[in-house]
Amino acid sequence: MKKPRVVIIEAEAMTAEAWEPFGWLPVADTDPQDSEHELEFAWGDPHVNVIAHTYDEVEHTDDGALCAMLFRHDTHTQTLMALNCPAIVAVAPAGVDFSDPTHVETVRAFRIEVQEALVLARGTWHWGPFPIDEPVVQLFNVQGRRYAEDNACVSLPERQQVIFAVRS
Repeated sequence: MKKPRVVIIEAEAMTAEAWEPFGWLPVADTDPQDSEHELEFAWGDPHVNVIAHTYDEVEHTDDGALCAMLFRHDTHTQTLMALNCPAIVAVAPAGVDFSDPTHVETVRAFRIEVQEALVLARGTWHWGPFPIDEPVVQLFNVQGRRYAEDNACVSLPERQQVIFAVRS
């Protein structure tokens, strides 16, 4: 395998419009759009907990945090909220499988502020969220209890000879 090329992605601010290809952002219960979306759990196993990701889980260079793999859950949505510090997440739409070089162009990155929540649509590829500067990000998490059985992974260097450097 040849050495993967590094593609730099700037994390953008989280907005409903920018996030739409990957899921949705929860809104206030008084917002008319509150009932537009539904969580999905094909295995009927919704579960709530607090998870954490550490800064040291991923390699960092002068170009940013390195994203070499993306993960997805095909049986359920996943809801995340950063509880203690800002974080970054990289995503790609559910409809890509990285079999085509153009699929690399669909990857985007976002900055998640403290107490900012997001919902990943079923099948959305994701990496993180990882803390930007802190040792650990604590995340409020709603996902399928059996997520480990439904945790597909794609190695970007193997599939498309690319690694993303995510800048916050």
